[in-house]
Amino acid sequence: MSTTAQATLGGGCFWCLEAVYQEVAGVHEVVSGYAGGHVEDPSYRAVCNGTTGHAEVVQVTFDPAVISFRELLEIFFVIHDPTQRNRQGNDVGPQYRSIILYHNDEQKALAKEVMEEVNASGAYDAPVVTELTPLDTFYPAETTHQDYYQNNAWQPYCQVVIKPKLRKFRETFKAKQKA
Repeated sequence: MSTTAQATLGGGCFWCLEAVYQEVAGVHEVVSGYAGGHVEDPSYRAVCNGTTGHAEVVQVTFDPAVISFRELLEIFFVIHDPTQRNRQGNDVGPQYRSIILYHNDEQKALAKEVMEEVNASGAYDAPVVTELTPLDTFYPAETTHQDYYQNNAWQPYCQVVIKPKLRKFRETFKAKQKA
């Protein structure tokens, strides 16, 4: 009998993270949504205004016997730039911040450890600014934002922004992809 765990991560537009994590072996479900803010049950429009305090995030349900939380974080720190505060590329605002919303003390400790390792590795020219905060409430995004890349791969944003992140994941983490 396998158990599942959850990770809640934000690294820019949730569509990008969703598309990558849907391809990770051991991941059962990826839900795009909002977390880390002060407005109850926010809408996409409200979050995009940058006044709710929420970040666009994904909640990843995974089997820790197949993929560990640490491995999910290793992927996270490769597929987005954790040194950009309140932005990822042309997506600008606090809703696009790099954030790990931990579910327990073990996730918090692992996230701190991995962030220190990323900083020490020299992978980036600037220090990691990823916010590390406990998860309070996760709000799933509207249905139109779920499985976005799968349903809209032909759209320019998907081709220009998401597809290169998927390519980087596929090239860097071949052994962690679903069969």
